[in-house]
Amino acid sequence: MSHLPLRNYRPRSASRVPRTEVRTPKFPAIDSHVHIGRWLSPDGSWVADDVAALVSLMDECGIQAMVSLDGRWGDELAENLARYDHAYPGRFATFCHVDWTEALAGPGFGERLAANLRVAVAAGAAGLKVWKDLGLHVRDHSGELLLPDDPRLDPLWTAAGDLGVPIAIHTADPVAFFDPVDEVNERLEQLLAHPEWSFHDPRFPRFERLIAALESVVTRHPHTTFIGVHAGCYPENLGWVSGMLDRRANFHIDIAARVAELGRTPRAARELILRHPDRVLFGTDQIPPTAAEYAIHYRWLETADENFPHSTEDPPLMGRWTISGLHLPDDVLRKVYAANAARLVPRLQGHSS
Repeated sequence: MSHLPLRNYRPRSASRVPRTEVRTPKFPAIDSHVHIGRWLSPDGSWVADDVAALVSLMDECGIQAMVSLDGRWGDELAENLARYDHAYPGRFATFCHVDWTEALAGPGFGERLAANLRVAVAAGAAGLKVWKDLGLHVRDHSGELLLPDDPRLDPLWTAAGDLGVPIAIHTADPVAFFDPVDEVNERLEQLLAHPEWSFHDPRFPRFERLIAALESVVTRHPHTTFIGVHAGCYPENLGWVSGMLDRRANFHIDIAARVAELGRTPRAARELILRHPDRVLFGTDQIPPTAAEYAIHYRWLETADENFPHSTEDPPLMGRWTISGLHLPDDVLRKVYAANAARLVPRLQGHSS
């Protein structure tokens, strides 16, 4: 056994602690971070191939509404809006993207991107999704890497504020993705399975530079609402996230795809949410959502259970550790589950509790 490969190691905890089944949330919820379009589909098909079945799952799991971050732009946006927002009024709000190839077309791209956002919002987009490719891959017409705080993008961020739509922004990625892929990297198995997720190569900016860019752009645009997805893009450092929430009234976060990180530091996560109950949004980032994953989220938010899995996968993709529940009070749960998202996304303002 001394030569057992790590991939074959499946330790079973001998700990015996209370186990609480939570299949529906204590209060109706809005999943503010889902992917149900075609953008992330490996074959170009709809991630949620049966919308009626998805709505049934929402009803089963206590989900009032979903925010889809897959709208893209142009005809793709129109098809997403028709499939979800128009077909099921009040149940979906679709965010658009902007086409970063505008940056390759020459100077003035910030104004062109702002104009594109205005067109998308007029067509029905409920917000703007900015993915991590901004800062890691997007380049301008001269080949220079474009970071979120590049002043040439200011017209885009200003336009979102003028239009009253929030920006769900994903900057950088887990800190371990920027570290060497070696025996001390806590995401080693994940990076071996997906080597393209590693940004240790010096051609990419360092994590710290990207996070500084996020704070810079949020600071420069106080009248624009930003939602730092994935626990403010820095769940490994909740002191920094809480500081951002203290300093920047226009900054909010969601918990999507970061229950693993947040759940391993439950006291710090609980303290952050109790300190900023109006600034944290429920979200899962599931592609597509499942009842089992919702149950894990509900158990984590509502119970005091300890030492339970953060994923249905074996081994878990997001790390070989367990999590403990936050046992949030009812007034905070109401805000996190739905009220905060309903306040920030005008189309969802009918859902507040």
